[in-house]
Amino acid sequence: MGVVRIVSLLPSVTEILFALGAGDDVVGVTFECDYPPQARTKRIVSTSALPDGLEPAQIDQLVSARMVAGEDLYHLDEGALAGLDADLVITQDLCAVCAVDVSTVHDALDYLACRAEVLTVDPHTLTEVLASVLTIGEATGTRPAGEDLVASLTGRLDVVRDRISTQSPKRALVLEWPDPPFAPGHWVPDMIAAAGGVCVLGRSGERSFRSGWEEIVAAGADVVISAPCGYGLETSIRLAEDVVAGEFLPTGLPVWAVDANASFARPGPRLVDGVEALAGIFHPDVAAAPDAALARRVR
Repeated sequence: MGVVRIVSLLPSVTEILFALGAGDDVVGVTFECDYPPQARTKRIVSTSALPDGLEPAQIDQLVSARMVAGEDLYHLDEGALAGLDADLVITQDLCAVCAVDVSTVHDALDYLACRAEVLTVDPHTLTEVLASVLTIGEATGTRPAGEDLVASLTGRLDVVRDRISTQSPKRALVLEWPDPPFAPGHWVPDMIAAAGGVCVLGRSGERSFRSGWEEIVAAGADVVISAPCGYGLETSIRLAEDVVAGEFLPTGLPVWAVDANASFARPGPRLVDGVEALAGIFHPDVAAAPDAALARRVR
């Protein structure tokens, strides 16, 4: 018998749960859980400590200051959590900037005398993201659905690989943050590779890191992908336009903006949508053009 009352503290986990058919079992989510739309009907149990309306440089400064001070970036609403009678809470221990810290979850459950199981999901690579689907399926009694989902996603990645097999890799630079610029880490370099590219800065499974425009220019990219963590396509476009207007990049270098929230920053099934979009950007002669709702060329 599967778990029947689940609290998800990660947007990616919420997506996975609904994709596995466990959406009805989800009773609590975060303020960022916006996909699928049904997730918005669940009780919100965590919120951001950052004020709205900040520009990227201001966010970076505030996040850095709070991290140095040992202050949380997210608030777990113990009052909202108290009445949910959860059987399982799924969180992460990967990135303090991404979600509620797992130690905070344990402290809250101890305070509430709640005996819910805590499952920590920390995928660092694209392969580990797919494996996390099976882990969540096992924990929620939906393992067969997880196996089917992983098989479908793997099959789509195989199709991309076959289509680009004769193409020369494109050197791609992904901007995970524009001000200051951050190079990508975790699963993003894997996505670039799966789409027929080479990630010129950043390594698979490692953290994203602060870079500089001189280093970025020296990397010799063929294309730049603006994928600012936490933002959708329209804001990504605006931030990419700011980078272009600032003349930080070589003249004429192609720049694309993508919906980072949908298919790049969140380690869930839609990362495969991102791989397919990247393949269309890198190799338009053999791969389908990226969905206009997911990617847009800025220059």
